[in-house]
Amino acid sequence: MKILIAQMEHETNTFSPVETPWEAFGPDGPYLGKAAYEGMKGTRTPIGAFIDLAEKARAEIVTPIAGFAYPSGPVDAKAYDQFCEVICESVDKGCDAIMLDLHGAMVVRDRTFDGEGTLIEKIRGIAPSTPIGVSLDLHANVTEKMVRNATVIAGYKTYPHIDMYETGELAGELTLRTLRGEINPVMHWENIPLLAQLLKMNTSVEAMQEFARTAASIQEKPGVLATSTFGGFPMADIPEAGMSAIVVTDGDAALARSECQNILRNAWSNKEQFIWYDKPLEESIKEAKNLTDGPILLLDHPDNCASGATQDTMAVLREALKQGLTNIAVGPIRDPQAVEILISAGLGAEITTDIGGKTDMPAIGKKGEPLQLKGIIKNITNGEYTITGPQFTGVRAAMGRTVVFDTGDAEIVITEKLQEPWDLGVFTSVGIDPTQKKYLLLKSKMYYRPIFLPLARHSIHCAGVGVGAADWKMFQYKNLRRPIYPLDESVTHIF
Repeated sequence: MKILIAQMEHETNTFSPVETPWEAFGPDGPYLGKAAYEGMKGTRTPIGAFIDLAEKARAEIVTPIAGFAYPSGPVDAKAYDQFCEVICESVDKGCDAIMLDLHGAMVVRDRTFDGEGTLIEKIRGIAPSTPIGVSLDLHANVTEKMVRNATVIAGYKTYPHIDMYETGELAGELTLRTLRGEINPVMHWENIPLLAQLLKMNTSVEAMQEFARTAASIQEKPGVLATSTFGGFPMADIPEAGMSAIVVTDGDAALARSECQNILRNAWSNKEQFIWYDKPLEESIKEAKNLTDGPILLLDHPDNCASGATQDTMAVLREALKQGLTNIAVGPIRDPQAVEILISAGLGAEITTDIGGKTDMPAIGKKGEPLQLKGIIKNITNGEYTITGPQFTGVRAAMGRTVVFDTGDAEIVITEKLQEPWDLGVFTSVGIDPTQKKYLLLKSKMYYRPIFLPLARHSIHCAGVGVGAADWKMFQYKNLRRPIYPLDESVTHIF
């Protein structure tokens, strides 16, 4: 038995000015061939689960490519074409099953709004009867093309995503059972006209928790093989953006349809609870200043790189310093120009320079605004560490060359590359103990929760600047299906 396993992960923010070339999909681009196997085996990711399942089945394993890029603007067409060519050439050589670790919200510049659906369609054209199992992110903007061409699809059930491996296990096991003739998977997918906000997709509270629980209870019913709820990714100006669900049954199309609609009916009835409203930044920082016990998390969620933001806007830090906050750890801030200047000055040097604000954001009408700071270069590292937390466990993180810049009031981690603060390593790898800081300024929406929230006494969302903002009114949608809530308030949906 021969199993082909590949990864192509990207969540595209079509409003983001950050480019997504081939090189963005790994330390030096995607892992290829044997390097894909070696780089992803042992990780708590879907592709890590696929590899473990294939080895347990004593299968011959082919790993043509594995690539993950941080959310950013549309993927470069040449990079996408290369992904497709590498995978399809491997499929063309023959295999018994295919397992794909995909995101579900990839947009390709000048190619397609549906990177994953187009890839799976290409594969299906080469291998019309081969089982194709797919894992998707909870923020997938699922399309009919994905569902029509895959055999089985399973999505993450948690946000923050702490069930990546388990999702891969489910998709992979159902694929193998299909190959052995034990089941006959039938999928039903529908979406609803609801553009939920990411900050309202925490699966441990409120409406999203109820949405996820409804699906989980249905998955336990006889004849149901898998249920997946997708919050969708709202910063994508494509027709299918929004909430959806998939139900997989063993040969029962009517059951799949009815249960899928039951799941979505629950979400639609709570649609108002999926919308987030910010308070003014000045009020949030004032609230933080009045708290006495730390650490206190200052969550600069609009500039969260895991939502496609630039990770270099300085509004929150500027306001924090203006209001007199001290003993702050900040990071990471992506500013390769500042990194070059600081490294050239040398360890221990005192220097005044512009930090951040190097990227304009024309889609939301914002110019980059650097913050001039005076400080000492406290540390310089290669920016590498291994993630030990529950998200992407075991994956080697590469922040690029990294500098700690100490202004006296704030120690700022400045990196060459994007890096979500989903592990303590963003601080500990450069010599900062986050437990000893009163304030931790994190450019994070949700991934901070399993790691930094247990350390914190308080957490405060800060309405900074960025293309990951929760204010849907600042985004000019042109391709999104309409009407859709909350852009259009008078929306009805009939199941």
